[in-house]
Amino acid sequence: MSYQNVVVVINPSSGQAEPILNTLNDVFRQYGVSWSMRLTHQFGDAARLARAAVADGADLVVGYGGDGTQMEVANGLLGSSVPLGILPGGTGNAMAFELEIPRDLRQAAELICTSRKTKAIDLARAGDKYFMLRLYAGVEEEQKTSREMKDKYGVLAYPMSVISLLRGLNHARYRLTIDGELVEDEGFVCVVLNAGSLGGVSLSIDAQIDVADGLLDVFLLNTDLASLTAATGRFLNLPTEQARWHYWRGREVVMEAEPEQTIWLDGELLGPTPVTITAVPAAIRVIVP
Repeated sequence: MSYQNVVVVINPSSGQAEPILNTLNDVFRQYGVSWSMRLTHQFGDAARLARAAVADGADLVVGYGGDGTQMEVANGLLGSSVPLGILPGGTGNAMAFELEIPRDLRQAAELICTSRKTKAIDLARAGDKYFMLRLYAGVEEEQKTSREMKDKYGVLAYPMSVISLLRGLNHARYRLTIDGELVEDEGFVCVVLNAGSLGGVSLSIDAQIDVADGLLDVFLLNTDLASLTAATGRFLNLPTEQARWHYWRGREVVMEAEPEQTIWLDGELLGPTPVTITAVPAAIRVIVP
C-alpha cells in the first residue's frame, strides 16, 4: 500500500443505506492505512474539502457518494498530483461503471488499498466549472430526477424522468460551434459527453465514447424519426450509420440556443445558455483495477 495519508470525503445524503464508517474502518485497518474523514453538508463542500486535504498533505483523496460528489472531489484535485479514489455511494454511479470500479463498498475500499494502477482521465470545463460525465441543456428543475425518486425507485428513476421530460418538451433552435465548424438544428435536449456510462446495470451511450480520448461527444435529440433512430442506435451501441446522425465530436463546443436553455453539469445546475465547453485531457488520475 503506497498511500499513507488518505482523506475520505463523505456525502451522507447519497443514495446508499449502508454502514460506511464500519466498513471503511475494517478494510483500512486490515491494510494498515492511516485515514481521516470529512463530511459534506451542501453543494460545494466536497470540492472545498478535497482542496484542503491536498493542502494539508494528503497523498490520496477518496470520494464516497454519487457522481455529483465525485465531480466535486475531482474539481478539488485539479492542478495537483493527488489521485482520486472512488467509493460508489450514489444511485447510478456512472463513473464507477465507466472505470470498472466495484459498486460494493467493501470491494471498492479493498481496491483502493491494493491497486497500484491509476488511469489519467479527462475532465471538461464549462465556464469556470469542470465536469466528469456530461453536460446537458433543455431540462428544467421540475423535470430533473429528484432525490425522492432516486430513493424510491433506484436506477429506474432515470428512465421515469425521461418519460416526464417527453411530456413537456422544451423545443429550441441550437447553434453549435464544434472546433470552429457551425451546426444548427432543432432539438429538445442537447448533451455533451466526457464519458459514455449512464450508470445502472447496463445503461450506456455508445461504447466508443472514451473518458481518456481528449474529445467531447455531442448529440442532439429531437422528435423526428431520424433523431430517434440515431439515439436508439447510440444507446444500444448498434454499428449502424444511423447511430452517427445528429452526433459530433470535438475538443471545444460553443452551445447557443433560442430560446435560452438551462444547463446542468453531472446533475448540478450551471445556468442558462450560451456556454463554451472545452475538453481537459488527462486532468486527474483515478485508482482503477
